[in-house]
Amino acid sequence: MFRNRSDLKRLNSVPISVLDLVPIYQGGTSADSFRNSLDLAQHVEQWGYNRYWVAEHHNLPGIASSATSIIISHIAAGTSTLRVGSGGIMLPNHSPLIIAEQFGTLATLYPNRIDLGLGRAPGTDPETARALRRNLNHASFPQQIQELQSYFMLTDSQVKAIPGTGLEIPLWLLGSSDYSAVLAGNLGLPFAFASHFSPENTMPAIQAYREAFKPIRQIERPYVMLGVNVVAADTDEEARWLASTLEQQFLELVRGTPGQMKPPANMDDLWNEYEKQAVKRFSNATIVGNPDSVRMQLELFLEQTHADELIIHTNVFNHQSRLKSYEIVARLARRIGAADRR
Repeated sequence: MFRNRSDLKRLNSVPISVLDLVPIYQGGTSADSFRNSLDLAQHVEQWGYNRYWVAEHHNLPGIASSATSIIISHIAAGTSTLRVGSGGIMLPNHSPLIIAEQFGTLATLYPNRIDLGLGRAPGTDPETARALRRNLNHASFPQQIQELQSYFMLTDSQVKAIPGTGLEIPLWLLGSSDYSAVLAGNLGLPFAFASHFSPENTMPAIQAYREAFKPIRQIERPYVMLGVNVVAADTDEEARWLASTLEQQFLELVRGTPGQMKPPANMDDLWNEYEKQAVKRFSNATIVGNPDSVRMQLELFLEQTHADELIIHTNVFNHQSRLKSYEIVARLARRIGAADRR
């Protein structure tokens, strides 16, 4: 994959960012989640993180980011330099014009700080997807992207996104397979891959994207950002204990019983052997440990993938422990105290 050792990237040489699902904790409320997310964003901005993305999900009792554009505005209003965006907006759920207007408004309120990441999954179950009226939109995903892009261009079209027309809003494609990877490459867009829950597809998708890439307008070369679950703590034992919250979320995914974020627990009391192995397949790209261990695992991940940027997803039950995990990663990447921040 790499021509020589000088091609390899180190943790302190790539941007690091945050993926936040705005989790609802057991015993907490959506209002608590919104306060925690803003607090996290304000901390990671000080620690030199590059961007802060929230993801669209619906009808999930443990995720409060359904009104994604509003949450983006909440985060952007409470920060000043951090790029804020969607990781992502599930475009088939929406009219492209509505998304162009929403993000045109965001980009007008917060100039040069807004990213628009797009996905094609529903972000929910089939019944909720029907309630979102996805069945009324017969355009293909590439056609929807093309329509969305047209609203940001200065054209003589009768229908315009106001605000939105003429704004340079960076578009990204998101994916967990090679479909969006190839599409992102063909469209010349940066690509964010969900390694944090689709680890087995990471390398094929990266290769497919880089091989398909055509420099069209937004970027001149392929740009890959990879999602990775990270739970960092002072000791391996503490990190593994904190990470059992994420393992419970994966277990609920395996069982089809999503719920609110749960406190740490002994997983051997909760799963059977089949479920344990299924969870481990989901969590193959999860990095858990003390600072030295996390550094080593992140460096190895970069060596294997040659990613241009990492977007860190850390779901632990205690908010202060979540903050500390992101702080540890920032220190490992030598972001804290750096004068020059992206």
